[in-house]
Amino acid sequence: MGLKNMSRNTRKNLVTYAIVVVAFVVIELLSVTGVLSNSLEGQLVPICTYVILAVSLNLTVGILGELSLGHAGFMSIGAFSGAMFTLLMEDIIPVAWVRFLLALIVGGVLAGIFGILIGVPVLRLQGDYLAIVTLAFGEIIKNLLNSIYLGFDANGLHFSMTDATALDMDADGLILINGAQGITGTPRDSNFIWGFLLVMFTLFVVLNLIHSRTGRAIMAIRDNRIAAESVGVNVTKYKMIAFSLSAALAGIAGVLYAHNFSSLVARKFDYNTSILILVFVVLGGIGNIRGSIIAAAVLTVLPELLRGLNDYRMLIYAIVLIALMLFNQSEKGKEWRLNLKNRLPQLLKVKAKDSNDGEV
Repeated sequence: MGLKNMSRNTRKNLVTYAIVVVAFVVIELLSVTGVLSNSLEGQLVPICTYVILAVSLNLTVGILGELSLGHAGFMSIGAFSGAMFTLLMEDIIPVAWVRFLLALIVGGVLAGIFGILIGVPVLRLQGDYLAIVTLAFGEIIKNLLNSIYLGFDANGLHFSMTDATALDMDADGLILINGAQGITGTPRDSNFIWGFLLVMFTLFVVLNLIHSRTGRAIMAIRDNRIAAESVGVNVTKYKMIAFSLSAALAGIAGVLYAHNFSSLVARKFDYNTSILILVFVVLGGIGNIRGSIIAAAVLTVLPELLRGLNDYRMLIYAIVLIALMLFNQSEKGKEWRLNLKNRLPQLLKVKAKDSNDGEV
């Protein structure tokens, strides 16, 4: 089947996949040839993590139309559960990729379950109320993880919320969560190839959902809830699908992030992280999946690229944020992009004609 016979949505999806694949190949070539610095190579897995988070949050904010500020909370659930699973299974499952794959499943499933539990009461709210409650959820999760001491020995799990000495474990016991110090000693099983595969998986799930019957129902709820209900759309069901799937993908991103570092602390998953993910979505364009990918990648690596300009780094970063906001959201910016999109095919035809005329 040729491209002309494909539907418009299929062609758009293939272009999105192609952009990610080309970016992966280019970065791998730069890495092999030694062009990338060590600091930039260290940013590759975080970039993939934030791309997954931005695309998954866009499912809630852009496709469902609900403002959620608890994405870091779901990410932390996936990160801590996946890291604990790996620590417990390190000796039982010596094959790193199998262990990591199972950790991804554990983190994604647990985050999705929490998404359902939180979504049942929260999705009855709308607008600012929903944002406030999801923000509170993220902060509650962070503070709980900061206060938990969890250990494991031959007698099973030991739990405390006072200090590590209260766990009363055997001498050869393993401390899984050490309060504010978090989790240490996690095997670094994630890498850029895993990040690329998970980005492709996230895009496959989200793009196919958007263009399915379920996705059309979700967007109908976003556009007009009353009209959707009047034609028999189960609003609660479809909102729950979008919210829980978004949470599960955030949990997978958390597992990827946790296995890129040997230590993991809960304070990393505060409200600033949720706001940062929302910034990726807004700057990339609400509902625009490609925009979320580009914004997450650029804004993750930009502070590192500007590290040489230490005194002006955050000033330039803020100026770039404002410029992107104006470019994406202002009427003039939208009009300019539309004109460019309409003129581009004509310009390409003219260039092709000129090159053909120049041939002997």
